[in-house]
Amino acid sequence: METRELRYFVAVAEELHFGRAAQRLGMAQPPLSRAIQQLERRLGATLLDRTSRTVALTEAGSVLLTEGRAALDAVDAAERRTRRAALSPTGSPGLVLVTKANASSELLAELLAAYAAAPAAVPVDVILCGPGEQARLLREGRADVALLHRPFDSVAGFHTEELRTEGQVVILPAGHPLTARTDVRMAEISTLPGLPLPRWPAPDGSYPPGPGPQVRDHAQLLQLVALGRACAVSPESCRAQLHGDLAAVPVVDAPQVTTVIAWPPHSRSRAVADLVRTATQLQ
Repeated sequence: METRELRYFVAVAEELHFGRAAQRLGMAQPPLSRAIQQLERRLGATLLDRTSRTVALTEAGSVLLTEGRAALDAVDAAERRTRRAALSPTGSPGLVLVTKANASSELLAELLAAYAAAPAAVPVDVILCGPGEQARLLREGRADVALLHRPFDSVAGFHTEELRTEGQVVILPAGHPLTARTDVRMAEISTLPGLPLPRWPAPDGSYPPGPGPQVRDHAQLLQLVALGRACAVSPESCRAQLHGDLAAVPVVDAPQVTTVIAWPPHSRSRAVADLVRTATQLQ
């Protein structure tokens, strides 16, 4: 299969409409239809069930959509990494690590220090992003490795190694009555008067409905908590970032958070392997 054919098929499979797919691809509909038919003949499989009104994926088409997306991501990532290497004075782009801003800060500092001391270490650039953006940057080839946090971040399609598991705490304004407690439960947090949980943006930029304030990053969230406008449930390691106007109380029934280091399965970088090995050796 050619990359061009995969892009054509993925567009049709996502739109489930040849006209919209052709418009998205910037081409006429007849050659797009012929290209899909040629692909089906070559594979010996029907990828799309077509009627005069609808287009639907067959089981084989669903498989190719999943595999095609992964293949196209790998091609795009290879192009971006090649361009990075070409722009580097040494011909080596180093490594790009992406992580959510204000997450796993101590672990990240330990990892960077330990890796920098390794004999074959290369420069590491760190991208701090918003919630849920790490996986996209990794798939697009804009990053080589990522720190992800289960169960909040999807690790589907990546190779991973677990680094650390921890409980969660609720962050409250200092002096709030609950800060005198040794622990709380999620049911108590969800009904706190005047301190709603925040609303984070979805991948398309929209916010879910609810009474909580819309937030874009962790720093903004902590400021809202300090002002008495919200509360937040975060991994226990966030305690190190709290100032005197904030307090944290363990949440006994919140799911545990596991920090993993993730990288694309098609990566053959020795530097990535060395960084992952360093991460797994941290105590």
